[in-house]
This record gives sequence, C-alpha cells and structure tokens, in this order.
Amino acid sequence: MSASTSRLLICSCEKTMPLDADAIGRGCASKITQANQLCGLELDRFKEALAEGAPITVACTQEAPLFREVAENTPQAQLNFVNIRETGGWSKDAAAAGPKAAALIAAAGEEMPPLSLVTLESSGVALIYGRDEIAIEAAQRLADRLDITVLLTKPGDVVPRRSNEFPVLKGTIRNARGHLGQFELAIDDYALPSPSSRAKLIFGPSRNGATSTCDLILDLSGGTALFPAHELRPGYLRADPRDKAAVERAIADAGGLVGTFDKPRFVNFEPSLCAHSRSSITGCTRCLDLCPTGAITPNGNAVAIDANVCAGCGSCASVCPTGAASYALPSADALMRRLRTLLQTYRKAGGGDAVVLFHDGEHGEDIIDALARFGEGLPANILPLRVNEVTQVGPEIIASVFAYGGSGVALLTRAKPRHDITALRRAVETSDRIVSALGFGAGIVQIIETDDPDQLRATLDAAPRGIATQKPAGFVPRGAKRGVLETTFRELHLAAPTPVEVVPLAPGAPFGTVKLNVDGCTLCHACVTACPTGALSDNPDRAMLRFTESLCVQCGLCQSTCPEKVISIEPRLDFQAWNTPQRVLKEEEPFNCIACGKPFGTKSSIDRVLAKLGGERHWMFQGANAKRLDVIKMCADCRVEAVVNESFDPHAAPQRPPVMSTEDYLRAREVKKDDPLGS
Repeated sequence: MSASTSRLLICSCEKTMPLDADAIGRGCASKITQANQLCGLELDRFKEALAEGAPITVACTQEAPLFREVAENTPQAQLNFVNIRETGGWSKDAAAAGPKAAALIAAAGEEMPPLSLVTLESSGVALIYGRDEIAIEAAQRLADRLDITVLLTKPGDVVPRRSNEFPVLKGTIRNARGHLGQFELAIDDYALPSPSSRAKLIFGPSRNGATSTCDLILDLSGGTALFPAHELRPGYLRADPRDKAAVERAIADAGGLVGTFDKPRFVNFEPSLCAHSRSSITGCTRCLDLCPTGAITPNGNAVAIDANVCAGCGSCASVCPTGAASYALPSADALMRRLRTLLQTYRKAGGGDAVVLFHDGEHGEDIIDALARFGEGLPANILPLRVNEVTQVGPEIIASVFAYGGSGVALLTRAKPRHDITALRRAVETSDRIVSALGFGAGIVQIIETDDPDQLRATLDAAPRGIATQKPAGFVPRGAKRGVLETTFRELHLAAPTPVEVVPLAPGAPFGTVKLNVDGCTLCHACVTACPTGALSDNPDRAMLRFTESLCVQCGLCQSTCPEKVISIEPRLDFQAWNTPQRVLKEEEPFNCIACGKPFGTKSSIDRVLAKLGGERHWMFQGANAKRLDVIKMCADCRVEAVVNESFDPHAAPQRPPVMSTEDYLRAREVKKDDPLGS
C-alpha cells in the first residue's frame, strides 16, 4: 500500500513535548492524526485508524504493547512504532526537532530484511570445572536439572560425599573448543577417585591426553578463561569462586541452558570472494587479526566463519575489503537505504547540519533515554540510528552519510566497549581522512566512548560541524557489499565540496594501486593468477598486464607471488583511476612463431632465452646443432613437430665426470700429494 494512504499518529505525550506537525507533514506523506493522550483519553483515534485498514505508524514505543493488544481483533493490521519522544521531543531543543521527528518516522518505515537464525541445542550435559567444594556445591544444586560431571584441577583436600549422585574427577583442561551443545575438551592429569577415599578424595594414577564432550561448561576454577572473549561464548559460564554473587548468577544461568536456542546469523560469508591466500601464499588477514572470539579460522584459500561461535561484533565485515564477509543484521545496503530515507526526509522537512549518531540497542538506547529524562536531551540536529553493534559500521556506511547530505558522524560506545573497537577506529580514521580531503571538514567523524548521558550531550555540542554537500546523492544502494562501497565512494566524490582526485591513505586501507618495475617484469602473469578480485588481468590477444584500481583491495598477494619481486602496493583513493578504464601496466611486442606465424610469448623473453643458450653456451646448441636454436623460436605445436622430425639424439651429451665417493676423493688427494707434478 502506498505511503499516501497510510496513517501516522503523533502524540504530544500529555503536552510534555511540542509537535511540529507542519515539519512532520513536509517530510512524511502519510495522513497525520495528532493527539495529546493517544494511549488514554484519545485511544479512539487509534481505533478509527485501525478501522480504515491502512498501514499505521504510531510515534510512540512506550505504549506499543497497549496498541498491539487493541489491534488483536484486527489481525490484518500493519503496525509500526517509532520513538520521537526520548530521541527529540524531550530536549531543550525540542522546538526545533520537527524535521528530526519527520526523519525518524520516515526511516522507521524502511523495510529491513528478515533475520537468518542459527540453532543451538543443549541436552544439559554439563561440566563443572573447579578446585574445591565450591564446584561440588554448585553441582549439587544443579544435579536435578543437568547431567553433571565435576572436574577438579589440582585439588587440595576435598571431603568425599556420602552419595555419589554425579562423578567427581581430577584433571586440568589443556584446551577447549566449541559452543553450547558441542564442547570438546582435552584434559591432562586425568584421574578417577578411589571409592575407598575416607577423610579426603584419593585419586588414582593420572594420564594426559584424555578427551571429553559436553553441552555447557560452568568454570569456577578461578584460572585463565578457556576461551578468548569468554563472556561472548555461548554455553561457557565463568565466575570467580571468591565472588559469591557471581557464582550465584552463573549457577542460575547454567540451570536454564537446556533445550533449543536460536541466535542470529550475524555475518554472511562467500568464500569465493575471500582474499586470504592463493597457492599457500598468505594475503589478507584483516578478519583473522580482529575476531575476538576465534570464530574465524584459515580454510584453504579462504577463511571459515563459525556462525555458532560468532558474537556479532561485525569487525570482520567492517574490514573485509572484498565483501566476502558482510554483516547481515542488517546488510550494508539495507542500512544505507534507511540512512538515505533519514537524511532525505530531514532535509525535506527543513532540517540542516544533520549529524548521524550510530548506537546499539542495549547501551545506546539506555543512555539516550537517560539524557532525555534527566538531562538536556539530544540536540535537534542529531539523528540517532540504532544498529546491532556499532562495530559493524564500515567506511561505506560512514561515506554514505556525507554523500546523502549529512555533516557529521558520531559512533556511541561504552566507556569500556563490549567489543574490541580496533576495526572501528581504523574505519573512522580512514573515513575522516577521506571526507576531510574532499572538503567536508576535519574531525567530523568521531567515536564517543562514554556511559555518562551529560558527557554525551557535551561532546555532541562541542563537536566540529562539517560542511553539508549542496548536491546530495540520491542513489539507492543494492547488491553486494563491495559494489555498494564502490558506488558510495563515487557518489561521495561527486557530492564533495572540493573534489580532489587522489587521497593518500594509511597502510592497511582497502583501496590503492599497484606499482610495477616495468623493466624487471617478465609478464609471467603469476600476479594475475593470484589476484582474488580480478584487479590485475591479462589480455588473451596481446602480451599485456592490465590493472583496474577500483577492484584492488590491497591484499598484497600480487606482491608476495611475483617471482621477480617487481610489484609493490600503495594505499590511496584515486577517484580518477576509479572512473577510467583498465590501465595497461606493461605491454610487449609478441614473438611470432617462425614456422606458422602465430604469436606466442614476448620478444624480450625469447631473446633472453636465446642469449642464454646460444653462442656455445649449451652443448645442445653447439657446432652442428646451432641450428636447433630455431625450436626456441617456435610455438608449442610447431616445436613438437620439429623435434619429432629431426634426428637429434638427446642422449649424445658429453660424458659427465664420474660420481666420486668419499673414498675416491681421499684416494685422489693422496695420489696428488705423492705425485704433485702428475708424473
């Protein structure tokens, strides 16, 4: 159903915030109904909208459960809810927040793709890993819900239980892998207790290399965590045994880990696009270097991403230069379409100096809510946009803000971020360098690390304001990530206030050029074979090496593969090169077969071979055999025919010196010593 027939219900929340219906109307094409207490005295207005059968957007999220309950008898109703109160209406700048409200309402109507889920199953087989009675007590409390095994590492004096409801073993976990429902453990110093243990558990002979499997692990050992980023590993619960409250929380959580659990598939991965390696030569390792949970591992020429272990930080998708790894919650093109609607509507409704504030749901919404309730609220030009994780934001997302007419970007994280923000910092540094060079302003892409709502407001107020483009882009992003990225940067350049052609970038940036020492290149095309994106290519009709800069991801495989070591890479963003056809790095005159005239190889390579073999340098081409050099000047087909038809004996080589053993060598040395003149 078209937007013109949809209904928009806005409410002043008992006149606690102003509503600029004119600005909202300029930005939103829906039929608008205004209220002061839509959830109470004016609930009939919502019921009237339901009766019309059109899609309904309610500018309130607090009372969404009530509106859904009222709509239960209208199952065909299409409801959408958006928050304009905490994000703009409750602010000292609320009077100017009309364009923002219009933008938030319009963006909320942008359809997002459905989630893909990963299913984890747990039968409740649990390993409790500890040192003493604390682990045994936890096992006793969970034994009625879980299938328990206790493993004590380097235990002291542990009093035996009167009844063995569950096994208590000794051992130290050497390494662990897996996730909820599928853990695999390697255990050293493994031993069983003696059933005759009296005052304390006496363990029998121990052995190394034992293996075990379980569905979940409760780690009360107080030692080093078994997994990197352990708090993000599904099914692995860890608590300091000295912290009673933490132990209680872990026990409570463990008791609920039985059954089937769904988690989002955060990252989509296409191995054929991966630039990790070729022919056992390593190229791009960006995702491997950044994954906090170890969910990414090498897998032949590509990498593999374990969706069961992935915690959804999105760093891999943010740094992946080819688009092999792309974030799915939502995809980059879907998020950019929402950005497009947000900024276009804001401008249409009369707003200016738009700064997009990316935030997550758990931390970001809480701090924005607190700022609205107890502080000054968000500035009127700050457009909050929720993402699953701020660390999923890459250069293409940031660039699109400025291409669509924004003047700044802020990314809100915790003071102690949940995920490593190394990749995010790189994306911000790269993006800020690019937009600064293009005239949008310097320092206008920033990360705000805070848990303090007032500090958030102060930082936003103090941030430098960029220059919004006077010719904002209108492109609709669709398709794979790398294609979206290329389109976005081309549109950014077209929208730039001062469009320079070349922007130098720091090492590790996913854009750049290839430099070739032309004199040293033999056109062997090893680099073409190694290039995972087709940036380097040959010409089947000519002896040629070509380069397409927009496809280069600076993986370095060409540089590592080149046998002559004449290739180097240089990170940069060259818009002129992006918009020109393939560049010829080297072209040579082909050598024509002297028998059939067909071109093969290059003249320089054939001349080089002839120079090395001719002139009495090789017995096969000496004296009467000198004419045989002609076979070097023939294509493969003619060479075979010539060799078959000639009477050359390949075994007529000069006699090689006999192989000498150590005894032969020593005997010859003694003879020479006795007869130095050789008489």
